[in-house]
Amino acid sequence: MNEPLSLALALLAGALLGMIFFGGLWWTVRRAVSANQPALWFFGSLVLRTGIALAGILLVSGGFWERLLLCLVGFTSARFTVVWLTGPPSGDRARSAKAVRHAP
Repeated sequence: MNEPLSLALALLAGALLGMIFFGGLWWTVRRAVSANQPALWFFGSLVLRTGIALAGILLVSGGFWERLLLCLVGFTSARFTVVWLTGPPSGDRARSAKAVRHAP
């Protein structure tokens, strides 16, 4: 495989891994808020997401620092994409969150 193509694929793979990681975090937060044992959700999600991300980054880099760097750039850029796609809290949730000033 030629070098520019492998670097472009490393960037795309990093973006995909970042979408999985940060999208999984968003999904976990939405589920864990109403769960009976939220700590278990957060811990399990952290272990799973981190394992997938680390294994994927190591596999994609293949020992080349250029691929590693581009994979991490793609991973980091995916954070902004996920934040943009999920958006800020809307309407009633945003107002009710501002009104609550104490723990339940």
